[in-house]
Amino acid sequence: MFLIVGLGNPGDRYHGTRHNIGFYVIDLLAEAHGISVDRIKHKAVLGEGRIGDHRLVLAKPQTFMNNSGESLLALKQWYKPEPQHIILIYDDVDLDPGIMRIRPEGSAGTHNGMRSVIYHLQHQDFPRVRIGIGKAPEGWDLANYVLSRFREEEVEAVKDACERAVKGIECILSHDVEQAMSRYNG
Repeated sequence: MFLIVGLGNPGDRYHGTRHNIGFYVIDLLAEAHGISVDRIKHKAVLGEGRIGDHRLVLAKPQTFMNNSGESLLALKQWYKPEPQHIILIYDDVDLDPGIMRIRPEGSAGTHNGMRSVIYHLQHQDFPRVRIGIGKAPEGWDLANYVLSRFREEEVEAVKDACERAVKGIECILSHDVEQAMSRYNG
């Protein structure tokens, strides 16, 4: 059982913002594999399905970004995946738009959603897929920046990174994290 979770904020107001890149990747993954992500359970919108031989849950926490760990804890307690079978997808201001990085584990860095997840799960040894959204322009408040939409010149690079993220997640499922890192990190 894999638990694949994209971080973001609920509601139409946040659709398409930099902070909701995790939700977008979940939508792409669901569409590619015919999984309906439409049930509300464990403070998340989720869908259950299969990719290859693996049973999985795709989830989009509805607790707002900074409280994502509440939903992750409820999901983990219900589905009981192994730590290495929890895959988190989220935005990263330290990566340029269009850059995607898969890592087998790590700290939260400056990401408050990941801080919440690590706090609630009490460990950080799970794979993560980070999608670059770039640094806030000088003079911008970080909170306002992550809730902004991508500039026209960034859109194609970000879409490409999200499509690579889907392929990377599929590779994690069919092979392992190291294989996915060597094929799709770039």
